Amino acid sequence: MADKYQRYKGGNPVCNAFRFLCDASFAVLPHDAAYQLGEFEKNFWGGVRWFAEKSIERIDESLAAADWLRDEWRRRNAAPPTEATAGPEPL
Repeated sequence: MADKYQRYKGGNPVCNAFRFLCDASFAVLPHDAAYQLGEFEKNFWGGVRWFAEKSIERIDESLAAADWLRDEWRRRNAAPPTEATAGPEPL
């Protein structure tokens, strides 16, 4: 027979205590309330994940745009100056 407390024997006492407290916080509630709270928490963390994914996408887009700008600036600096931008000739 499997040990029914195997969930709390992970080797890390801090994680085990935290896991027990999380389980106990649901256990003190009535069954329906516990499941409703669980659904609420899953929806909340799903929303946080959505915002995190959008932020990651924005950062990736900004990095790609920064690469393009950097290449454009290098290209402009490498080109020989034209007459309009050359300025006056030295004396």
